[in-house]
Parts: sequence; structure tokens; C-alpha cells
Amino acid sequence: MTIKCIHISVLPRNLVLPLFALLLTACTQVTPPEHPAPDASGASQVNRPVLKLLTLNLAHGRKDSFNQLLVPNGTIVENLNDIAELLKKVGADVVALQEADGPSAWSGYFNHVDYLANAAGYPWDIYSAHVNGKRINFGTALLSKVPFKDTLSHDFPESPPTLRKGFTLGQIEWQPDNNKPSIFVDVLSVHLDFSRKNVREQQINDILRVLGSRTNPVIILGDFNSNWQATDSVIRVLAKCSNARVFEPNSINHGTYKQGKHRLDWALLSEDLQFKQYQVLPDIVSDHRAIIVEVTYIGSDQQDAVKSDSKEGQCKDLFDSAD
Repeated sequence: MTIKCIHISVLPRNLVLPLFALLLTACTQVTPPEHPAPDASGASQVNRPVLKLLTLNLAHGRKDSFNQLLVPNGTIVENLNDIAELLKKVGADVVALQEADGPSAWSGYFNHVDYLANAAGYPWDIYSAHVNGKRINFGTALLSKVPFKDTLSHDFPESPPTLRKGFTLGQIEWQPDNNKPSIFVDVLSVHLDFSRKNVREQQINDILRVLGSRTNPVIILGDFNSNWQATDSVIRVLAKCSNARVFEPNSINHGTYKQGKHRLDWALLSEDLQFKQYQVLPDIVSDHRAIIVEVTYIGSDQQDAVKSDSKEGQCKDLFDSAD
């Protein structure tokens, strides 16, 4: 049983962040969907040539409304149900979520990640609360059809006045070729700061440092608050410094924010992976559009050496600037 709270918000006119809203709360009970059991087949890995993933900024469950504080809790539940239906229809192996709420005063006082995992049929999930206060709790998350072999939650340094961001890493096992050993893949759900380039640069430096100590193929998904064409594009820097593949980076056809006018959400693949399909969905379940990515494994004999050389050479200035 989950506690669902109906709140009334009183907002001073000069309030900058809704975090400081004065909340009067009345609570009722709501029964969440039953959590699915792990796959009856006992599968511990994905056994297909193609790995399917989806990434979505949940917008705290408000859909495309102006602010979650102004959305009735019943509507937030309905919005999450719409997202759950989309996830079931897509059937991704792994789902990356941003602006995913734990129990928060501004979005119903229940865990949105658990709710979606239950409603959409994902037995495994990881939730990282990058903001974890008494009234506000949100961050990034991963849902998976197979168990995670390793997990990591990373908080970026605090960056007032904006709220803290971070990423969630989950490692899954994948056997793309039944005639070869399975591989381990690191999947990241990332959310970067929206307001300042120097903060985003520090945040991608954190990502590169963490990945620099790991040797698995990597899939980075999320809301980077950055487009490719901008002169201060951090997504372009991240792709360069990680030797990552990006699908049609200069295309204007893959917008994900403000009715597709801006491309802020991205998928990056390490060079031992390649895109088989990339699709921005038209469904309005958030103020961001969901992205579906289908990935195949191509492997490489010298990837580790190439990646290491690239990070030390191309990105030395970036590393030094954060020291």
C-alpha cells in the first residue's frame, strides 16, 4: 500500500523555485500495481542480437503541464499510467528515466520509479535520489527486464541555485551471439544541469572519470540540456572525449523538447556498439519526447587502447580544468 497525498500549494509571487512552496497536505491511500515477479524462465541476461532501450525525462509526472505543483495527484497517477502503457508497448530491455521522483510533496508523496516498474512489468530497477530532502526527492533511474550485475549511483557536485543532478549506472549481461561468450554492458541514465555551461562541463568530466575506470561497452542515455550545434555544446565534447557514436548529430529531425523544437535528449554508444534503429516517439507523455534505441554489438580488437589514448589526448584540457 502506498500513501497518496493531495496537496494545496501557496506560492509567494517572488518565489524562484517551487521547492520552497508552502504545502498543506491531506493524505489518502492508493494501491499500486502488483510488482512483477522476475521472468519465469529465470533469464539472467538478454539473449538477442539486438538490445532495445528507451530514455525519457518524466517531468516529475506532470506531462506537459507548467509545473507539477499545479497538477492534481490523481492526474499525476494518470500521467504515469500513460507512460507505463507506452513502456509496455515498446517493450525495451532497459529504460532510462530522468526527473524521476521518489516520495515528494510536489508530486503525490509516492515513488514514481516503483510505480512505473510495477505498472509496466519491469522486475528490476535502480533509483538514484540526487535531491533527497524532507519534501523533495528526485533523480535518475533505470528499469530492466533482466537483473543488474553491478550498479552505481553518482551525485554531481552541488550547483546552487539549481538543484543537484547526477547519473545512475546499471550493468547488464547480454549475449548477442549464441556462438560467443556473453558481454557486460554499462547503461547510464544521465541528467545534466540546465542553466550553466561550466557546470555541465564539470558534470561530463565526472562521467568520463567514472567510465575511464571501466572497460565494458557503454550506452549513455538521458537529458543533457545541450544541443549539438551550439558553440558551447557539452554533448559534442562528451561524444568526442568518449569516442562515442551519436546518431545523426546534425539532424533537425530528432528534437525531443518543446514539441520537438530542441534536441536535448541523446543516446551515445561506445565504438564497439552501433545503432540499428533510432526513433523519437510522438507520444505526449512528458514535456520531453521518449527515444527508442536499438543497438547491435560489433566488437573490436583494440577498443580499450583507442579509448584510453583518446581520453588522455583529446580531453586533457577538460580533465585539468576540473582539478
